[in-house]
Amino acid sequence: MSPEPAANSYRLTRFVFQRLLAFVYLMAFLIALHQYVPLVGERGILPMKLFLKQVRFWDAPGLFWFNPSDPFIRAVAWGGVALSAIALAGFSDAFGPWVSAAVWTTLWIFYQSFVNAGQLFYGFGWEMLLLETGFLAIFLGPSNREAPAVVLVLLRWILFRVMFGAGLIKLRGDACWLDLTCLSYHYETQPLPNPMSWYLHKLPLLYHKAEVLFTHFVELAIPWGYFWPRRLRIACGAGSFFFQVMLIVSGNLSWLNYITLVLCIACFDDALLSCFLPLKTLPVPSMGRTRRGFLYGLAGLILLLSIPPAVNLVSPVQLMNASFEPLHLVNTYGAFGSVTRKRNEIILEGTADAAPDEASEWRAYEFRCKPGDPARRPCVVSPYHYRLDWQIWFAAMNDFRYNPWMLSVIAKLLQGDRGTLTLFERNPFASAPPKFIRALLYEYRFTTPEERRRSGAWWSRQLVQEYLPPLSLDNPGYRRILAAAGWLE
Repeated sequence: MSPEPAANSYRLTRFVFQRLLAFVYLMAFLIALHQYVPLVGERGILPMKLFLKQVRFWDAPGLFWFNPSDPFIRAVAWGGVALSAIALAGFSDAFGPWVSAAVWTTLWIFYQSFVNAGQLFYGFGWEMLLLETGFLAIFLGPSNREAPAVVLVLLRWILFRVMFGAGLIKLRGDACWLDLTCLSYHYETQPLPNPMSWYLHKLPLLYHKAEVLFTHFVELAIPWGYFWPRRLRIACGAGSFFFQVMLIVSGNLSWLNYITLVLCIACFDDALLSCFLPLKTLPVPSMGRTRRGFLYGLAGLILLLSIPPAVNLVSPVQLMNASFEPLHLVNTYGAFGSVTRKRNEIILEGTADAAPDEASEWRAYEFRCKPGDPARRPCVVSPYHYRLDWQIWFAAMNDFRYNPWMLSVIAKLLQGDRGTLTLFERNPFASAPPKFIRALLYEYRFTTPEERRRSGAWWSRQLVQEYLPPLSLDNPGYRRILAAAGWLE
C-alpha cells in the first residue's frame, strides 16, 4: 500500500476502532450480566417494573417493556456478551455488510434497553457516550468495503463534544479550576481512587497547578484540531489519547476514558496505523452512489440533532451529560464540573442484637471497591464498574432524604437478599441476616507517608455523624415506607 493513498484511507482505522469499541461493549454487557438484576430486576433495589409503570414507551424505549423478567434480562445480557465477542473477534465482518450492520445494530438496541430502564444506576455520561458511538458504528461497514470518511468525521464530532464540553463545564462549574487547585483535591475525593491516586495526591501544589493548566489546554484548545488537516489532526488526536491514558492511570472512571480513547482513533489514518499494525488489506470497490448518499443523509441527521447540544455548549447554564431525545443519538458531555474538597463515605453496619445498645457489636458491610476498611488498598477495576459503589459516593454528599433508595438497600440486607449481597465484597452475616442496620458518615483522607509507614493503612477516617439510625424490619413505620414505595414484598 503506497503512503499517499494510505493517508486518505481509513480501513485500518475502522479495524482498530471496531475492535476497541467491541471491547467496551463487552465490558458494559458483563457489568449488566452481573449487576443489573440485583439493581433493577424483579426484586432489585429499584425494580424496573415500578419505573416502567410511571413512564411512556417513548420516554424510555427498550426491549424490557415487552418482558421485564429476570430470565429475559439475563438472556439479553448474555446476547450482548456473545455479540460483543463476535465483533471483537472480527467474525461480524465475515458475511458482508448486512450481517455487520445487524450485529452492531443489535448491540446498540440491547444496550439502549439496559440504559433506558436502568434509572439512576445507568444515568452516567459514559452510557450515552457508548450509545452515541455505537450508533455510528452501525454505518462503518465490514472490512471488505471502503471505510466511510464521513462517519469518521462524525466520530470526531463526538470526541470534540466530549473534550470541549468537559473543558467548558470546568470553567463554569468550580472556582478551583480557575485558581488551578482542583487537582490538589481530586485524587483523594474522586469516586473510586486507585493505588496510584494516593501517590499523585502527595505531589506538590505547583505540580497540581501545572496539571490543571495542561487539562485546560487538552480540553479547550486541542479539540479544534480534530477537524484540521492531517498532521495537526493526528497530533491533536495523539494529545487527547495520551491525556486519557493518564486519566486511566490516576483513578477508576468506568470505561469513560476507554471509550474516549476509542474515539481518538478516528483522528488517525492508515498511513499512521500501518506503522504499528502491518496488516495486509486487499483492494475493495469504491463506494457506490447509493451508499454515499445514504451516509451524507446520516450526516445531515446528526448535524440537525446536534443543534441543541451545540447551543448547550455556549449556554451559560451548560448541562453536563444530558440527552435531548430518548435514543441518545447526539448528547452533551462534561466531567467534574465541580470537585469536592472533603471525602465523605457512608458505612453500613449491622448487628444481630434484638435491642442494640452501646455494648452491641456492629459489623460493617464492605463494598466491592469504594473506601471502607482504612487498611484496604484502593482497588483497580476500570474499565469494569461497580454501580452501587459509585452511587453510594453520590449519596454521601447529601442526607438520606435525597437518596431514598438507600432505604431499599438496607431492607434487602435485612432480608439477606442474595442478589443484593453479590454487590458487596463480603457478607458479615453469613449464617443469618442482622436484626438492625445503621449507616454512619465518616470523613476519609489519605494517610500521610509517615502514617502509612507506621500502620500500613491507606486511609484515615473520622466519624462525622449518623447518616441513618438503626433500622429494623420490625419497625412499622419503616415497613410502611417500604411498602408504599413498592420495595417490600
